[in-house]
Amino acid sequence: MEGDVTSELMGPNYPVRSTDTKHAAQPGLDLMEIRMTPEMLDKLGRFRERALAKGIPLDDVERWTGTARPCATLRSVGGDGPVVGRLGGALLLPADVPDPWCKLAATVDLAALPEEATDLPLPPDGHLLLFACPDPDMMGEETLGSALYVPAGTPVEERQVHIRWDPVYEYHGVAEYPSGQLRLSSDISLPCHSEVHDPGSATARKRIPGHPCAAELVDVWLEANDVFHPGLQLGGYARDEYHDEDPAVKAGREATQAKAPGELPQSETGIGPEDWVCLAQWWHYIRGMEWAEYSWSIARQDLEAGRFDRVYATMTWSP
Repeated sequence: MEGDVTSELMGPNYPVRSTDTKHAAQPGLDLMEIRMTPEMLDKLGRFRERALAKGIPLDDVERWTGTARPCATLRSVGGDGPVVGRLGGALLLPADVPDPWCKLAATVDLAALPEEATDLPLPPDGHLLLFACPDPDMMGEETLGSALYVPAGTPVEERQVHIRWDPVYEYHGVAEYPSGQLRLSSDISLPCHSEVHDPGSATARKRIPGHPCAAELVDVWLEANDVFHPGLQLGGYARDEYHDEDPAVKAGREATQAKAPGELPQSETGIGPEDWVCLAQWWHYIRGMEWAEYSWSIARQDLEAGRFDRVYATMTWSP
């Protein structure tokens, strides 16, 4: 059924924009009418033209564009929007918060972020701190980072932290992560994956039902949209080098087997991998790891509950 197709692609909690009444968005959440800027509509229009020029049937293109999610592109180079955070910089923490086990990658001022910038249920104010440990030896085994939410008005102080293990420095001689102000652009995101997990096997996947041209559509989207470095993407779809299954869903499945130092606390029952979404993608362009694709993911229910301790970070990288 088409409703089931959308659920497999985007998760059961995401409102879908579509002209099909079966996919109608909930009131106030229609992406075309409320969240779309002219630039976002133009971007989808260019994608549609390219896909049709490749011979992809119109119905397949329309179904695929119906899965679009708004996202916030945060650039540290080349952007001219308002400043909403920064890459790197000073680590400002409340006095009672333990030292993080990995380095600060970015800080986002949520009060400066328009509510409609993403489809995520983010807090309306305060700061989101994203920490990263892009260690290739930990890929697929442990979380590669963490997140911390600092509520608005919380006293903070600058803290110097000794990180026991810094793979970026040890392997590539890079002492600091990229730094600089992050400027906002409203953006749109389409899936960068063409398969879903096959529940009949622990490892097997299958083509997204109802989207026979998914792989070709992913190729068109990626060809038309270059990655910006350095910067951050909030919300939308994450991408990795495989372009098979949604990286956020893979992170949700991996998180169930997480171990120290990033072992996750228990969440509410009933949350499955399909409930996980991309919190942020980090385009770091670290020397020696320029094309490593790194993201933080979280279950939508945990995000709504403010459970940032449940964030799980993953990366793909082929040297």
